[in-house]
Amino acid sequence: MSTSVIGHGELVILEELNPSSPHFKQGASLRVTGKLQEYTVESAIAVIVDGSATLRIDTQLMRLNLRIGSIYQFIGELVIEPSSEATLKARVGRNVDGMDLNLYHQSILLLRKFQAEQTSSGVA
Repeated sequence: MSTSVIGHGELVILEELNPSSPHFKQGASLRVTGKLQEYTVESAIAVIVDGSATLRIDTQLMRLNLRIGSIYQFIGELVIEPSSEATLKARVGRNVDGMDLNLYHQSILLLRKFQAEQTSSGVA
């Protein structure tokens, strides 16, 4: 019997997600957060923005009422086109209006620092 493991969605800040990023790989399971900039119902493609970075989100697998200007968090797998344009094929999405994105970014950086310290000290 074959078992498939679904990734937990690595926390990624949109501005970090570029072709030189270790997270920028086909099928990477990511968790991204940003403000909804546009949404096309016919294609189920949304675009989120955070700072100067944008990311396309394929929402076909979800039932979520999206509102332009609201903040959303998505978990899914990255699909990279030959042109290096990335789209997250979302399997989970939620509205996180009220989240302070600057504070959220700081918490991600602190979490990474803590995890790196734990790894370097041999604590797992």
